[in-house]
Amino acid sequence: MAVARTRCVALVGVSGHVVEVEADVGHGIAGVHLIGMLDTALSEARDRVRSAVINSRFPWPDARVTISLFPASLPKRGSLFDLAIAVALLGAAGVIPRQRVAPPFFLGELGLDGSVRPVRGVLPAVLAAVEAGAQCVVVPMANAEEACLVPGITVVPVLTLAELVENLRGGDEACLPVMREAEQPPPGAVPEAFEGPALDLADVAGQAMARRALEVCAAGGHNLWMLGQPGTGKTMLAERLPTLLPPLDRDQALEVTAIHSVAGALPPGRPLLRHPPFMAPHHTATVAAIVGGGSGVIRPGAVSLAHRGVLFLDEAPEFPARVLDSLRQPLESGQVTVARAIGTVTFPARFMLVLAANPCPCAQPSTPESPCQCTPHQRRRYLARLSGPLVDRIDVKVKLARSTRRELLSDRQFIEPSAVVAERVALARERTLKRLAGTPWRCNAEIPTAALHADYRLPAPAMSPLYRCLDTGELSARGLDRVIRLSWTLADLVGKDRPELRDTTAALALWLGTD
Repeated sequence: MAVARTRCVALVGVSGHVVEVEADVGHGIAGVHLIGMLDTALSEARDRVRSAVINSRFPWPDARVTISLFPASLPKRGSLFDLAIAVALLGAAGVIPRQRVAPPFFLGELGLDGSVRPVRGVLPAVLAAVEAGAQCVVVPMANAEEACLVPGITVVPVLTLAELVENLRGGDEACLPVMREAEQPPPGAVPEAFEGPALDLADVAGQAMARRALEVCAAGGHNLWMLGQPGTGKTMLAERLPTLLPPLDRDQALEVTAIHSVAGALPPGRPLLRHPPFMAPHHTATVAAIVGGGSGVIRPGAVSLAHRGVLFLDEAPEFPARVLDSLRQPLESGQVTVARAIGTVTFPARFMLVLAANPCPCAQPSTPESPCQCTPHQRRRYLARLSGPLVDRIDVKVKLARSTRRELLSDRQFIEPSAVVAERVALARERTLKRLAGTPWRCNAEIPTAALHADYRLPAPAMSPLYRCLDTGELSARGLDRVIRLSWTLADLVGKDRPELRDTTAALALWLGTD
């Protein structure tokens, strides 16, 4: 008997940390001892591994078994380590050659019958393995497609522990069933259609200004607030915003997919998310559901699941004030930090925020024959649930009114489908990327204040209306920055090299909600 070593990955948030799994079978009272700062689910691995080994027809060592997960100071949670523990134990017991289990990484949960079950977070775990220099990783068959998204590594999918052990016992490594990295689309290939329901901007009639606001927000990555009576199309517009956004590039897609993998939210049959996600939590959602959290394992919340996409809060004033105020940090920094007694985890959270609200708490359609009974005080108090600092972070504000039958019919000849608008958005983003070449920013909404007033400073004539609003108090310093970013987006949409007075005036009107 001797010590056998293999490797696995511990996930902290969406980051993976290499863990060395050591197994020692020696003299002493028979039993299994797990050490290395484990949680309850991992402490129960001794029973799962024992049943899996015995039911796979392999001998269980009648000796003292010690399994150590190094580094001991790193918290380890979940059932991701089951397969690595079983392989290391069998290597120490002499069932598997120890030199065959040392190089690969082993990821997976074991069933009592010896089956290898899928786990969450395989993509970030494999990414961490590649960074550590791994050349081979063994994963459950159900996670194989997800693992193959990572280039530069050989993926070995397995269904059962018995199958894996027989392969590791063989002298020829070619007996291992391997999968290579997923094929990349050729350059210039047409991206696949939007992954989701068949939604199109052409479905929304009678709201020309709101459709224009959607185009501007999609081109620059800006936040949007829509205020209007029920039935004016607020939800329809928000749901169609992702159809205007360009597909994610390879790095962004891996980043978004890793977050959804950790959360266990990957759709079946779609190991890679190529399009911006759309999240619409209910107004009863808690702070932990929005920003992330958990008592045992810290999971990403809606703001992180909407990373590189859209977070839509329908009936925004109905959300608790604590939930709305928790959005300030991710809106400014593009990430959210969750602090718990078990540790602190930072998740990426750069998203477009879309708020929709009714003008009054009754949410009843108001007509001349049946006007709304809410008093002006009730209306002000209702909308005041959206705090000033949060509203100040919204770039575009639009008021939606009910359209008459004549307006609906006449507007249909001007409606454009999502594909047409998305082309203009893509061209505007290309101009933005060309201007921001050599910087870490991808759209106008990401440009920080220092660069905005230095490298991308506007001429004095274009800034004159903004300075007047700043002097009168209509515009805050934060609002000034957002209007400048918005004016750059308007210039990109029409192909200008730099915003002019007309662009800053239009951007100011969009920010004030008077356009």
